[in-house]
Amino acid sequence: MKRLWIPPILCDIVQITFSACEGISFDRCSVCPSCGGPVTGYDKKKKQFALLTDGRRNKTIFVIVKRFRCCTCKKIISADAPFYPKTRNGSPIVDLCITLGQTMPFSRVSTHLDFLGIIVDRWTVRKYVLNNRNRTVATMELYGINLPLSLVSLISLVASANEKNPLDPQEVLAACFKQSDE
Repeated sequence: MKRLWIPPILCDIVQITFSACEGISFDRCSVCPSCGGPVTGYDKKKKQFALLTDGRRNKTIFVIVKRFRCCTCKKIISADAPFYPKTRNGSPIVDLCITLGQTMPFSRVSTHLDFLGIIVDRWTVRKYVLNNRNRTVATMELYGINLPLSLVSLISLVASANEKNPLDPQEVLAACFKQSDE
């Protein structure tokens, strides 16, 4: 099988995009999803959004997710954040695993992600692909590669950010779930 060619500029774009998400705080939750009751702040938790590598060292990108306690049913719930249930990586990375996993073996997906500077082992790729068989991920061709629209939207959002217009957590959340079937 022919090896997928990934242009170096795409690797740089992906690295910059995920690095820009470092430290973003997701802190919105209006009502309890279980019972609809009011919620009150509980604590904040650092969650791994991505594990990046430049070939020599690894860098973990963390985001902050606020947790809440329901005043009615006493459940602890997390704020809306760009993660699918039971995943350790952000939704754009899971979408990328699913997209690449549709056309190549899991070990090759892991190798391609490593070339992009994203560390996800083949067993995690396998879990993401198999657990999300029913999830439809919209894709877009960029540099000759099908990429999930969630990643392309996040790249676009980061490209338009600057000191006067920093990344808004709600816009990041909307970009990460762009065109994905929940």
